[in-house]
Amino acid sequence: MTRVPTFNSPYLLGFDEIERALDRVAKASGDGYPPYNIERLGQCENMPERLRITLAVAGFTRNQLEILLEEGQLVIRGRQNDDKTRQFLHRGIAARQFQRVFLLAEGMEVLGADLSSGLLSIDLVRPEPERIIRRIDIVERD
Repeated sequence: MTRVPTFNSPYLLGFDEIERALDRVAKASGDGYPPYNIERLGQCENMPERLRITLAVAGFTRNQLEILLEEGQLVIRGRQNDDKTRQFLHRGIAARQFQRVFLLAEGMEVLGADLSSGLLSIDLVRPEPERIIRRIDIVERD
C-alpha cells in the first residue's frame, strides 16, 4: 500500500524534509521507557524562554548516561551492566538499556543537563525567529 504524503499541497513547497523528520520521529517513539516530561520554562531575569526535558532514570548513575546531538536529534542513552557478583533471591529491578530520541527544530541549543534524585533534566533554548521581509525585484523580459 502506498503512503499518501502529508505535505502534498501545492502551497507547501520544500517541506519534504519535515515529512522525513516526522517519519523518523514516528519510528523512534516505540518504547515508553523511560517516562519523560517536557515543560516550558518562562523568561526569568536574563534567561530567555526555555524547554526542559525530564526523564525518570532511577538507578542510573551519571557514568551510565550519555547525551548526544546527532544531525538535529537529541539522543539520550542509558546503559546498565549486570553485576555478576551479586546473588539475587528476587529480581524485580532489571538492569536495562534505553535510547530516547527527540527531534530538535533548527537552531535549538542545549544549555545543559542535570541529574538529581533519579531525574535527568536537559534544558534547551528556543531560538527567537528572525523576521525578514525582502522585496523581490521583477525583471521585465521581451
